[in-house]
Amino acid sequence: MSEDKDAKTEDPTSKRLSKAREEGDIPVSQEIKSVAMLLAGLVVIGTLAPWVAKELTVYLRQFIERPHTMHTDVIALRALMAQLTWRVSLLMAFPMAVLVVAALVSNIAQSGLNFTPNKLMPKLSNMNPIAGAKQLFSMRSLIEAGKGVIKIAVVGALVGAFVVPTINHPEQIIDQDIVTTMKEIHWVIVMVFFVVVLAMSVLAAGDLLYQRWAHNEKLKMTKQEVKDEHKESEGDPKIKGKIRALRMARHRNRMMANVPKASVIITNPTHYAVALQYDMDGAGAPKVVAKGVDYIAKRIRQLAQDNDVPIVESPPLARALYAAVEVDQEIPQEHYKAVAEIIGYVMRLKKQPFATPPPVLN
Repeated sequence: MSEDKDAKTEDPTSKRLSKAREEGDIPVSQEIKSVAMLLAGLVVIGTLAPWVAKELTVYLRQFIERPHTMHTDVIALRALMAQLTWRVSLLMAFPMAVLVVAALVSNIAQSGLNFTPNKLMPKLSNMNPIAGAKQLFSMRSLIEAGKGVIKIAVVGALVGAFVVPTINHPEQIIDQDIVTTMKEIHWVIVMVFFVVVLAMSVLAAGDLLYQRWAHNEKLKMTKQEVKDEHKESEGDPKIKGKIRALRMARHRNRMMANVPKASVIITNPTHYAVALQYDMDGAGAPKVVAKGVDYIAKRIRQLAQDNDVPIVESPPLARALYAAVEVDQEIPQEHYKAVAEIIGYVMRLKKQPFATPPPVLN
């Protein structure tokens, strides 16, 4: 098992990461969620709690100040409890919504929107007691337990630092009126939440880095796995080479089929050959219909001779056209003059077999 782990030295590819994401395997820190919930709780307690307490006080005052006006029969008590539950639910709905939104936003911020219905499906492997025991005593479980101990220690120390001084002086609370006492308790709770959020944010940042590192380590691949995946995505190099050779052969065959239709073949004379086609009635420039070097150039010359296509030797022009123009493309403007002289020479050659070639051909 350790050998397999040691062999996985390559970082996971994008394909492997995408597959893991589709399966719901995403690095998510639960501590980030906890911090988001604590922060939302701080907002709720700091801003909404006084308003909720005031509204509840106003509503419950009638039961405290006028208890004799309440009906005590079963039907009246049921209606009263239903009314009280509905009123409290309405007051607590917005604070609870803030907590739910904080949890959702913290999760989306870490992993984005990723719906994985297969995670909801039951798996028989999760019911295996042996696998469960291994997970219980795994390194990951020990790390999670260690994080829990650290959180309890940090939170306990911070809470003690703010609450203990208040408990040590109970006479101050007794001497104050209830409103002042509630305000001080509210302030202590807000400060405790604030300090806990700061401390947990540090722990959450470290946990997020650890979760991403652990996720990357878990998905690491061997060199052979990377090669196999590359073959699957890009194709086997041998097969790609055969496909490339077939395409080149088809291109060459189509090109050779154009040689008998060419107007003239311009050669180097032996290394280069470029076949040009020119339509006297058309408006376009001459077009390269075939080109090649060495063996292909020889084949072009042979086909031209077999089909009585004129062959003109012009080494500079042959090399220039071969380098600058692709098959089925018209020649560029800078070669118009030289090609026009050759086409004019070919036309004169058809009328006068011993016509003098232009100087550009030499």
